[in-house]
Amino acid sequence: MTDILTTPAPAADAATEELRLRRELAAVYRLVAHFRMTDLIFTHISQRLPGPDHHFLINPYGLLFEEITASNLVKIDLDGNPVEPTPHPVNPAGFVIHSAIHKARTDAHCVLHTHTKAGCAVAAQQGGLLPVNQMSMEFHNRVGYHDYEGVALNLDEQQRLVADLGGHPALILRNHGLLTVGDSAKQAFLRMYYLEKACEIQVTAQAGGTPLILPSDQVAEYTAQQLTGEGEAASDFEDHDAYDLAWGALLRLVERVAPDYKD
Repeated sequence: MTDILTTPAPAADAATEELRLRRELAAVYRLVAHFRMTDLIFTHISQRLPGPDHHFLINPYGLLFEEITASNLVKIDLDGNPVEPTPHPVNPAGFVIHSAIHKARTDAHCVLHTHTKAGCAVAAQQGGLLPVNQMSMEFHNRVGYHDYEGVALNLDEQQRLVADLGGHPALILRNHGLLTVGDSAKQAFLRMYYLEKACEIQVTAQAGGTPLILPSDQVAEYTAQQLTGEGEAASDFEDHDAYDLAWGALLRLVERVAPDYKD
C-alpha cells in the first residue's frame, strides 16, 4: 500500500486534497462553535496534510472558531511554525499537545481538544468517565487519562501525554479538558460530540443526588464493541452507515448556518 505520508502526490492532486481537507477542517471548527464547545480563541483542532513534509493545518491564533474558513487556516510544521506567508499569528505553545500526538500516532490525522464545562467537570472527578449511558459506553476501556502538570507549555510533558493516550481514540486531561483523535476531522469531531454528550449526561445524572445504576463491565464492553465495530460482539442487526449519514447531516447543517466556511 502506498504511504500518503511519505510518497508525494502530483502537485495538482496535492492541492485538490489540501483544499478538501481545509474545507472539512473548517466545517469541524464551525460545528464545534455551533454546539458551544469552544473556549473563546483557545484550544485547537489540527489536521495532518499528506506528503513527506509533516505539515499541518491549524486555526489562526486570535480568531473565534466561528470565524474560521478554509482559506484562513494556517499551515504549520511539526514545531508549530508557519510554513507559508500568513497575516495571522499562530500559537506554537498551543501545538505542544497536538504535535506530540501527531508524531506518535500515524493514525491521528486530526487531533481535537476542548475545554467544555461538562468535559472539565468529568476531568476533575476521581472516577473519570463512568458507563452511565449508552453514549458513555462507546468509550468504555477506550479512553486514556493524563494527570495535570500545569499549562501544557513544556516539551518534556509530551512523552507522558502520549503514553497516557496509548492507542485510545480519546484522552481525558485531568483538571484540563477532553481530547479526541481520528483518521479524519469528521471522525475526531463525531468522537468528541459523543464524548461531550457522555460527560453532560454524567454530570446531570450525578446532580440528581441519588445512586447511579451502572451496567456490568461485561455489558459495557459488549456495548463498546457494538458501537465501535471492534472485537467479536455479535448483534442481530448492524449499522455500518451511521457515522457517514450523521456526517452528511452535519454538513447540511453547516451549509445552512455557516456557508462561508468553504471560502
